[in-house]
Amino acid sequence: MRNFGKINNDTARHRTMSIFQDKAKDNSDDAQLIMELRSPQTCRAAFGRVIAMYTEPLYRQIRRMVQSHDDANDLLQNTFIKAWSSLENFRGDARLSTWLYKIAINESLTFLERERRRLNISLDDQQAMLVNTIEGDPFFDGDRAQRLLREAVATLPEKQRLVFNMKYFDEMKYEDMSAILGTSVGALKTSYHFAVKKIESFIEKNQ
Repeated sequence: MRNFGKINNDTARHRTMSIFQDKAKDNSDDAQLIMELRSPQTCRAAFGRVIAMYTEPLYRQIRRMVQSHDDANDLLQNTFIKAWSSLENFRGDARLSTWLYKIAINESLTFLERERRRLNISLDDQQAMLVNTIEGDPFFDGDRAQRLLREAVATLPEKQRLVFNMKYFDEMKYEDMSAILGTSVGALKTSYHFAVKKIESFIEKNQ
């Protein structure tokens, strides 16, 4: 099986990238890429460009959800494999980045649910495990305040954690988040507000 978008743990730690940073450029690139992806003559080369463009930002989003580097790499490859196998179903109604993000998020949530069943643990137990994973992992390095923030985020419910990661770390607009998650802007703002309150409370108790 082809190795789709594998990433080195140390490399990922030192680079940040948002796939929503330049919307105008993104839309322009999308139009050309989609045209090439639909052509049998150019689809493989075009998908190689997709992998090059989106490997790091997708990895970081997945990693913030599942914490483990190896699991994140596996889910990243699953994301690209699913995208490749579903190319003919991508109509271009949504942006390419939105489509890929949806796949990555669904893969992450499915993985977390499957792990809970496999280990026969509760959501609270799984969140505690995610917090413990952060300790000693170079991906989550930084000063005490940064580590506390990462640990606080790991205690959030999955959907709330997604919203916080997308808004705080990826600096996404609520409109982009709404397109990805299928949730209203108002509900996303409320979710983010509650996430911030929970994080503030966690940090205050653990400083």
